[in-house]
Amino acid sequence: MSGTFTQIYIQAIFAVNGRSNLLQKPWRDEVFKYMAGIIKNKGQKSIIVNGVANHVHIFIGLQPSMAISDLVRDVKNNTTNFINDRKLIRSKFSWQEGYGAFSYAHSQIETVYNYILNQEEHHKRKTFKEEYSDFLKRFNVEFHEKYLFDWLE
Repeated sequence: MSGTFTQIYIQAIFAVNGRSNLLQKPWRDEVFKYMAGIIKNKGQKSIIVNGVANHVHIFIGLQPSMAISDLVRDVKNNTTNFINDRKLIRSKFSWQEGYGAFSYAHSQIETVYNYILNQEEHHKRKTFKEEYSDFLKRFNVEFHEKYLFDWLE
């Protein structure tokens, strides 16, 4: 009997609503671990989840039976509830609509992993807006500036 065998590696990037710096260090890792658990519970492989105060990168091994849009929606919805139920911030937390998703080859896993692991250091030199625009350009994704995230300058 033949089967289906795949290796699909996706990095998804999404931002806090208004790109506010709400993901605070004292509890940020707890939220990232929660996200990794959601990914695993959906039958997908969480390679790394990391980010900074205003956005998150998730790098996953995606099964073809799961749509990336469904997975990102579920991660966002569940973490919104997780943050709000625990009252980790004073106001109501939410993610901005939309996300970026970029595919990689197996040979790129270590490079992408290290890039995501070092987000704090990376963002000392580059803003999220610069980083996100660079991803879109590098992957030849057509976009209109007015449809990108709401940028706080």
